[in-house]
Amino acid sequence: MRLDGKVALITGGGTGIGTAIAKRYVAEGAKVCITGRRKEMLDEVAQSLPAGMVATCSGDVTKYEDALRMVDTTLTFGGRLDVLVNNAGIDPGGTVADIDPEVWRQVIDVNLTGPFLVMKASIPQMIKGGGGSIVNISSLGGLRCLPGMASYCTSKAGLIMLTQQAALDYGPVKIRCNVVCPGATRTKMLENALSPLSEVLHTDVDGVFACISSNVPLRRVATPDEISGLCVYLASDESSFMTGSVLLLDGGAAIVDVSGASLTSAGVNWGV
Repeated sequence: MRLDGKVALITGGGTGIGTAIAKRYVAEGAKVCITGRRKEMLDEVAQSLPAGMVATCSGDVTKYEDALRMVDTTLTFGGRLDVLVNNAGIDPGGTVADIDPEVWRQVIDVNLTGPFLVMKASIPQMIKGGGGSIVNISSLGGLRCLPGMASYCTSKAGLIMLTQQAALDYGPVKIRCNVVCPGATRTKMLENALSPLSEVLHTDVDGVFACISSNVPLRRVATPDEISGLCVYLASDESSFMTGSVLLLDGGAAIVDVSGASLTSAGVNWGV
C-alpha cells in the first residue's frame, strides 16, 4: 500500500501502459482518474477495478479546456491531486521529407503539447496541496533515433526536456517531475504499428517482436506491467529525493553497439 491515500490522474489510461499503471496504483492504495478519448475503453478499465477507486474522464489532452476538466474531475473525485502520469501518446511514422505536416503537428500536439497542457492545469493544484509527483512517459525513442519515426522521436525527446525544466522550476514548491523511457513494450499500439512487418518478414506478430528484440540483452520486449512498477516508485514517498531523472526501462537496449550487434546477429563475434 505504498500509495495509500494518494490521488492520481493518468492520461491514456484506457489501454496499454496507462491501464497497467492504473491497476498497479489502485492495488497500492491510490484513487485514480483515468482519461482518454474513448469512453468505452475507460469504462471497461474502471469496471475491472474495485468500486470507488476509479473515476473516468473522456477528453483530448491537446485541448486545454479538456485538460482543466480532467483535473477538475480528479479533484471532485479524490479531493486532491498528488500524482500526474502523462501517458497518452501516438506513434505515426514518417521521415522528415515524407511525413505530412498535419500528422507532424498531431504527434507533437498529443505527445508533447498534451503533457504540457495537463501539467499546466495540474501544477497549481499540486502547489495548493503541498506538492506532488509528475511521471511523464517518454520512450527510448526520445534518446535514440528510430528509422522513419521523425515526429515520434522528436516529441519524446522534447518531453524529456519538458520534464527536466519542470523539475527545476517546481522543485522549490515540492513538486517532483521524472520521466520514464520504456523500450519496446507489447501494447496494442505497438502491435498495430508492427503488424504490417509480419508479411515482409514472413512471420506473425510474435515473430516480429522476436526480431526487434534479437539484439536486446534480455532478448525480449517488455510487458506493460513491467513499466508500472517503476511508476509506483516515482509516485510514492520512497522516491522523495528524486526529480529530473531520466529512467530507462528498456531491457538493456540502450547499451548495445548496433555495429557489433549486427555482426553477432550474422553469426560472427566482434574481434574474432
